[in-house]
Amino acid sequence: MQEVQDVTAVIRDNVEWTKEQETAAKKKVLENSQPLPPEKQEEYDSRANEFWNNFYTIHENRFFKDRHWLFTEFPELAPQCGLNHESHPDVSGTDDDQQDSLDQVKSREVAAPPDTDGDFPGSSATYRILEVGCGVGNTVFPILKTNNDPGLFVYCCDFSSTAVELVKTNPEYDPGRCFAFVHDLSDVEATYSVPDGTLDVIVLIFVLSALHPNKMKASIIRLARLLKPGGVMLLRDYGRYDMAQLRFKKGRCLSENFYVRGDGTRVYFFTQDELHELFTESGLEKVQNLVDRRLQVNRGKQLTMYRVWIQCKYRKALVQPPETED
Repeated sequence: MQEVQDVTAVIRDNVEWTKEQETAAKKKVLENSQPLPPEKQEEYDSRANEFWNNFYTIHENRFFKDRHWLFTEFPELAPQCGLNHESHPDVSGTDDDQQDSLDQVKSREVAAPPDTDGDFPGSSATYRILEVGCGVGNTVFPILKTNNDPGLFVYCCDFSSTAVELVKTNPEYDPGRCFAFVHDLSDVEATYSVPDGTLDVIVLIFVLSALHPNKMKASIIRLARLLKPGGVMLLRDYGRYDMAQLRFKKGRCLSENFYVRGDGTRVYFFTQDELHELFTESGLEKVQNLVDRRLQVNRGKQLTMYRVWIQCKYRKALVQPPETED
């Protein structure tokens, strides 16, 4: 899925907005919030696959940069060799870090894969990661290169068959450690290439925002079924009043905080509360939900930009509540 490219320099992280800035941002959004006619919105929805395939055909792997922040922000993607039955993690670090690591140990010990016929890709793995909306592999390949856990298996899927083909033809694609497949996140009836209850980590990086808002909740509920008890869902996506939202002109709004780009792809801008509601209504527990506001500068274009991203981690409970009869 689409993601902003790196800029020339980062001026300041964790920027606090003034009331004046926030008021100006709200005014800008309101000015350009007149939605397109329903028939035009339906066209963008029905042709979404075409638009994404065209996007990857044009850009291939030139549009993206490696996500060097991955393992700092999401250590769950880093090597997990120490997290097994015989050795618990080092007790250094914060209490929260210790608890997260111990929960990962328990996830491995307690949540063995459910009854399966054992013929799915990665069935013998002890640590399974799925990235949804993998694009051309800018998360998958850094994981495979960095994470030397012999029990690791990485799954990746994308709405675009063009993107998945680019992943499979990448020289770093290793079918022994990775499986790429085409999948529509919004189609909750479609079957995933991995059984329910078998994943340790699901990654959503700038992908949920590409769905129609009406389809987000059901999609997250379906994904949550794939997680083992103790498994986590990791998300990084666009926050409300990000520079990209403020730059949309009139005639690009589909619905409130939901827009279509010039290439036909769509994007939603979240609040923390919206994402918290989506995850908790899917039966997941909050580990992290934060706003990352950054002041960036592109020296080449002499542009100063305020970026707003939201980062979340939500966990499936180790002990699942009993099902109640209707």
